Amino acid sequence: MITRLDRAVGAVLGSAVGDALGAPYEFGPAGELTARGQEMRGGGGWDPGEATDDTQMAVMVGESLLEHDGLELPDVFGRFQRWAAAQPKDIGLQTEDVLTSGEAWDLAAALHFQINARAAGNGSLMRASTSAVYFAADGREETMDAARRIAALTHGDRAAWEGTAVLHELVRVMLDEGDPLAALPEVLAAVHPDHRERYAFVLGPDWHPGLATEFNGAVWPCLGSAVWALRTTTGFAGAVRAAVDLGGDTDTVAAVTGTLAGARYGQAAIPAEWTAPLHVPLPGFGDRVLDADGLRALARSLAQRT
Repeated sequence: MITRLDRAVGAVLGSAVGDALGAPYEFGPAGELTARGQEMRGGGGWDPGEATDDTQMAVMVGESLLEHDGLELPDVFGRFQRWAAAQPKDIGLQTEDVLTSGEAWDLAAALHFQINARAAGNGSLMRASTSAVYFAADGREETMDAARRIAALTHGDRAAWEGTAVLHELVRVMLDEGDPLAALPEVLAAVHPDHRERYAFVLGPDWHPGLATEFNGAVWPCLGSAVWALRTTTGFAGAVRAAVDLGGDTDTVAAVTGTLAGARYGQAAIPAEWTAPLHVPLPGFGDRVLDADGLRALARSLAQRT
C-alpha cells in the first residue's frame, strides 16, 4: 500500500528527478533520450544528477512555507531575488526580468505583464511540487488559491496561475488516493471561466503533444504533456522518460510529469539509480546543496505540518 506520505515524498522527489533527467536534453529534438540511452549522465552544462532552477525554486518555496508556518509572499519573492542575484546556471528570461526589475513583490510581475503582454510560460508550474504537498491538506479551494498567489509572484498572466492551480489540485487528489484523470472534470470546473475551455482541451483524453499550438515552454502544452505522459504510461519511470522524449523544454515538462507520477506511484517507484546522483545547488544561499535525502526530509516536513 502506498501511504499519503510516500506519495508526498514522491511528488517532491519525482519532480527533482524529472528535472535532472531532462536537463541535458533541453531544447533538443524528440526521442533524443531513447536514441542516446543516457540517463543522469549530465551534459548541456549540467553535471550528472544536477537539478536546475525548477527544483531550486521549489526548494525555496518549500523552505519559506516551513519557516513562516504558511505563505509569506514577500519572503518567497525575496528568496527568489536573492537566488537570481547569485547568477544561477539557468533562469527563465521572464522570471529574471521580474526578479531583477527593482519593483515591489506585489507589483513586479503585473507591471512586466502590462508592458510585455506575454507571461504564460511554465515557470510557475516547474516549482509547484513543494507548495502542492504543503497545501494539499487544506482542500481544493485553498490549495488552488495558494497556487495562484505563488504563481503571480513572477507571472502576470492568469493562464499561468490557473495551470499551477490545476497541478496543485491534481496532487491533492492523488495524496487523498484519488484518480487524477477521473477528477479532471471537477478540477476544470474550479478553473477561472476565462481559461477553462483552453485547459479542458489540453487536458482532454484525446489530446496529445502533437496537437500543441505552442512550444512546450508555455504553460498549456507543458501541463497537457505531463498529464498525457501520466495517462499513456503505467509507471513512474515510463512517464518521465516519455516526457523527456518529447524534446523541447525537457527539464520542466519532466519535472511537472515527475510531480504527478511521484504523487501517483509513490517514492518507492522512483529508480534508485536516478536518486543516487541527484543534487540541488542553491545559489545565493552559501554552499548549500541538497541531495535526495535532503529532498525527502523537506517533503516529509511539508506533508506533516501541523
